[in-house]
Amino acid sequence: MKKSKMIVTRNVGQLAKALGLTPADGAEIELRSVLNSKIIEAVRHKGLTHTQVARLARTSRTRVTAIMNRNTKSISTDLLLRVLYALGYTAKITFKKAA
Repeated sequence: MKKSKMIVTRNVGQLAKALGLTPADGAEIELRSVLNSKIIEAVRHKGLTHTQVARLARTSRTRVTAIMNRNTKSISTDLLLRVLYALGYTAKITFKKAA
């Protein structure tokens, strides 16, 4: 049996490279992770249930539960933004030239 080599990454760029992804994929992972974290923080801060968040964002409770569990593979970025907005937040995106 071949031993697996553990790889430690310290940022999204390193993670993308270790997984064989493009820098653009890494940027998308980072954006979605930040959106997800802010949604979780906002829901906990407001003390809302998944059902309440779903009603506010006009989506299903199942999708909100997936977001809260960081299981967002089937969740679109626009839905993450819509949920964030429904919780009273907006996202500000800044652009910089890629390295």
